[in-house]
Amino acid sequence: MAAGISNEKYDHIDEIKNEVREILEDLITQAKPMEGDVLVVGCSSSEVNAHKLGTFSSEEIGQALFEEISKVAIEHKLYVAAQCCEHLNRSLCVERELALKRGLEIVSVVPKLKAGGSFATAAYKNMDNPVMVETIKAELGIDIGDTLIGMHLRAVAVPVRTKINTVGNAHVVCARTRPKYIGGERAEYI
Repeated sequence: MAAGISNEKYDHIDEIKNEVREILEDLITQAKPMEGDVLVVGCSSSEVNAHKLGTFSSEEIGQALFEEISKVAIEHKLYVAAQCCEHLNRSLCVERELALKRGLEIVSVVPKLKAGGSFATAAYKNMDNPVMVETIKAELGIDIGDTLIGMHLRAVAVPVRTKINTVGNAHVVCARTRPKYIGGERAEYI
């Protein structure tokens, strides 16, 4: 086993899948995304399993969370952008279709457990036609384990308070975005 990579079996896989589904459903209900919007996801499997960020990469946890998040995204016709860790400069794994649709520049790297993280690695292995991009401007996001997804949200991010705010032992923060308000006191906003 490589340093910082866990092969231990996680005892609460179904529980973390249920937690992330409940959080996402709550986020989606409040954010009201449109078909084709992007959900950016940052995830620390170490934090989920009560370890310090980057010290306990778990392929099992990354895979389980990607499967559940992907299911919810498909049900709501959203794209997933899986954020890598800082070792890959927080690049993102997305479907090629999304990259082409949004004119995103594709970069050359493949995430792995200790360079990208378990969630991004699972995304790369399981997406239909994955590519890596350096940046995106997503409409909503979920940050599992304080991985700092803010740089990949549109300019005006609004916190979304969900009923539960942990997955496993990881702190969770969610956000939606809205268009910028421009104009002055005479302007009307939707």
